[in-house]
Amino acid sequence: MGKEVHNRRWLGVGRSRLADSAAAATEAVVEAQIGPDPKLLIVFAAITHDTAGVLAGVARAAPGVPVIGCTTHGEIGVGGPADGTVTVAAIGGAGLEIATCAAEHVSGRQADAGYEVASCMRDVRQPHRVLMMLTDGLVRDQESIVRGCYRALGAGTPLFGGAAADGWRMSGAYLFTDGRVLTDAVIGVAIASEAPIAVGVGHGYRTVGQPMIVTRAADGRVLTLDDRPALDVYLERVNAPPEAYTDPSAFTAFALPRPLGVQRRSGVEARNLSTEVDLEGRSIGGGGAIDPGGLTWVMTGDEESILDAVDTVCQDALDRLAGNEPIGMLTFSCAALRAVLGDDGIRRECERLQRWAGTMPFAGFYTYGEIARNHGIDGFHNQTLAVLALS
Repeated sequence: MGKEVHNRRWLGVGRSRLADSAAAATEAVVEAQIGPDPKLLIVFAAITHDTAGVLAGVARAAPGVPVIGCTTHGEIGVGGPADGTVTVAAIGGAGLEIATCAAEHVSGRQADAGYEVASCMRDVRQPHRVLMMLTDGLVRDQESIVRGCYRALGAGTPLFGGAAADGWRMSGAYLFTDGRVLTDAVIGVAIASEAPIAVGVGHGYRTVGQPMIVTRAADGRVLTLDDRPALDVYLERVNAPPEAYTDPSAFTAFALPRPLGVQRRSGVEARNLSTEVDLEGRSIGGGGAIDPGGLTWVMTGDEESILDAVDTVCQDALDRLAGNEPIGMLTFSCAALRAVLGDDGIRRECERLQRWAGTMPFAGFYTYGEIARNHGIDGFHNQTLAVLALS
């Protein structure tokens, strides 16, 4: 899946469908290492793989190379979306610096954990930088992790990343870093280069109707909108069928393509509501913090608008390279988008990514939340595509 090494830096991608986890990891790493001086391996492993076996196979194929990674809700790469694989992105070459850091026991101290992992930026010197993060997707209030990074780094450092997933099991997602398997953790990696690095982010949803004010919120949930139970206000706004008010599965199916829009300085961000149904308390949320006093909207979209957003995001990321030739991309898309698009839709999503990538490699995964920030303090997203382009 690689390409010829471009100038001094390179990005390669490997994928293995072998059932044996160690063998699959080894095969993917060997395929991904297309150039000299590998600096970082990024591993995206299906939740069905044995995590210890994956790490053993990576270490066997590339001893001493820094490793980060996570479990997924599907793997993205050249050749289309996949399940059950180990997919690896490798970056290396001269003019590239990497530093990693992990924070553990994150729940209850999300902002401090974000501040801690941002410390790895002190260990790199090249002028073009991004802080990449992988988080445990079952940790609540991921916005606070991002805000902690912002507190440490300010507005000058772009952020990119995603939340580890477990194939909709919602029982345990896993992070990998240098031979260890972590939960309730955040991994940070400073990527610094002599050439531009760019982040693009966007979604294909549009607001519907008038805004609603968040009048009560707590623990990653919206309790009331316009001083009424949030679930009922939301369902009324979208003319939901009666069963969505009382049946959790009916609510999930109805809410997936209708996220809640949250006003941010950078625009209206989408928030997935489908994974945490609270029919008794009549609240809504998906684990992300939405502050009281904020404006929200019902949002809607379809396959066409979601796929059009792929074009917009990729073009934005590549344009930010300021004319430098890209060597590859990391592409993180939302597990909820996968549910909305279906199998045929995510295949078309990857076809759009391939069209923009051309001959260069790309890889990523379906996440439980996307991290991308070029400006503003907020950078955690749902039902969104985040792209990191390297040159």
